[in-house]
Amino acid sequence: MKRFAQLAVAAPGHLNPPKTLPLRVRHVCRCGWTRRVSRIDIRQFSQSARRVSDSFGLKRHTFPKDYKPAAGSDLPAKMVAVQEPPRKRTAYIALGSNMGDRIGWIEKACNEMDARGIRVKRTSSLWETEPMYVLDQDRFVNGACEVETTLEPLELLDALQDIERALGRKKLIDKGPRNIDLDILLYDNLTVDHERLKIPHIGIPEREFVLRPLAELIPDKPIDPARPWRLTADYLDALPPSRTPLTTMTPLSSHHPPIQALNPSRKTHVMAILNMTPDSFSDGGQNTPADQPSLHQTIATFLDAGATMIDIGGQSTAPGAPEVSLDEELARVLPAVRLIRSSAFASRPVLVSVDTYRAAVAEAAVAAGADIVNDVSGGSMDPAMLPAVARLGATICLMHMRGTPATMNALAEYPAGEGGLVGGIARELVARVRAAEEAGVRRWRIVLDPGLGFAKVGPQNVHVLRHLDELRAWPGLQGLPWLVGSSRKSFIGRVTGVPTPRERIWGTAATAAAAVQGGADVVRVHDVKEMAQVVAMADAIWRY
Repeated sequence: MKRFAQLAVAAPGHLNPPKTLPLRVRHVCRCGWTRRVSRIDIRQFSQSARRVSDSFGLKRHTFPKDYKPAAGSDLPAKMVAVQEPPRKRTAYIALGSNMGDRIGWIEKACNEMDARGIRVKRTSSLWETEPMYVLDQDRFVNGACEVETTLEPLELLDALQDIERALGRKKLIDKGPRNIDLDILLYDNLTVDHERLKIPHIGIPEREFVLRPLAELIPDKPIDPARPWRLTADYLDALPPSRTPLTTMTPLSSHHPPIQALNPSRKTHVMAILNMTPDSFSDGGQNTPADQPSLHQTIATFLDAGATMIDIGGQSTAPGAPEVSLDEELARVLPAVRLIRSSAFASRPVLVSVDTYRAAVAEAAVAAGADIVNDVSGGSMDPAMLPAVARLGATICLMHMRGTPATMNALAEYPAGEGGLVGGIARELVARVRAAEEAGVRRWRIVLDPGLGFAKVGPQNVHVLRHLDELRAWPGLQGLPWLVGSSRKSFIGRVTGVPTPRERIWGTAATAAAAVQGGADVVRVHDVKEMAQVVAMADAIWRY
């Protein structure tokens, strides 16, 4: 035996923990071939320690982390301190706010969790809900997130409560108004019964505003380990219908309300196309950065006609169009963004979208004032795009496309055995949503586009319009808003017999009305005045 010198045990702090937690130190006995530890009662060891064995059948006996040997203790000669990385756990956190910038508070809380080493892996949609228990207060925004953490349950609770305090929460009334509310719903498969913490959270089964976002993340997971046959979706299905149906919320900017994709009376956004390119298929050369007076007049005309969004593009995606340099695309896009955000239009706030598949263009445009990144490749053509959008905190439109604009028309086969056209689009968009989430994009920051004319030819585009409601209801895509861009496209010309894109106004009008009927939240158009009237009438028919 050798006399053992006491070692300090590193433990994570419960308030303001560092981004990288220190390794826990355990005292491990390596005493040769014996299966017992001399002069130490085996009952002192943790259950997890007894499970550890090496390939020779030997056991490594480990002290519990709170064990502190007394001064002068005699311990085995080969007792050593072994650093073991903290075990990563999965927990589900409820997110809520009903004061001030509700979505903004929730996003700040998620960013704070990330900064403190509580990694937000996935988020649900955000849902607007009526208050519960205390009814005399504003409507809530609720959601849930899946996090990866090395903190034990009570340590995690301490960290979340510290985030609430850091964001200025003051709890004046139980279940009353609060700018941020963070609750642990589930933690691995553990059950916790503590005076400060109950896991699973006792309110899950009765609260739709908790179950609905949780069911987006883990529909097929049991909530209560004692009742493994009852899944999250089962609890949700058992609830009575709410008086006011819940709707998702997709933030666009601080100066515009979010899209409520499940609100049956919502109004459809009209997105005006502002191509700053010489070679776009129907309006190439119409707008140039050098002609600022003409550009100003075009933007003003869009706003006068009823546009609520302007989509600025500096790279044509028409088949066969050459790819321009990054500098050239920036030189085309940024002047238009800056003009819209200048004092000339300060009294007429409008949502600005940048139509690009380059991360560098997206970052520069958002820095100049753009609100939305509209990526025809769904974030697939530039690997830096999705991480950049996550870092920017911007909303992104993920469009369905196969290949590149140069190769997409050769990739328009959708075998029936693989779900056909609708199934193929849906599955591939689910994959793009998953890729965005893995890159750190919050689910509530995602808009989808079926990609008319992109890897879809002729009648396939009509088929997509006819079945847009199926795409909206597809598992993994529910609750997300949709953008439809059919304006002046060649499939309209084939159906109507109109060869000139500029003359396809009436065919485009029919597709815009069909998009509204199918549930689109945004229609992207060239002919703003005419299509704004079509959308207003379509909203009056189908959105009430």
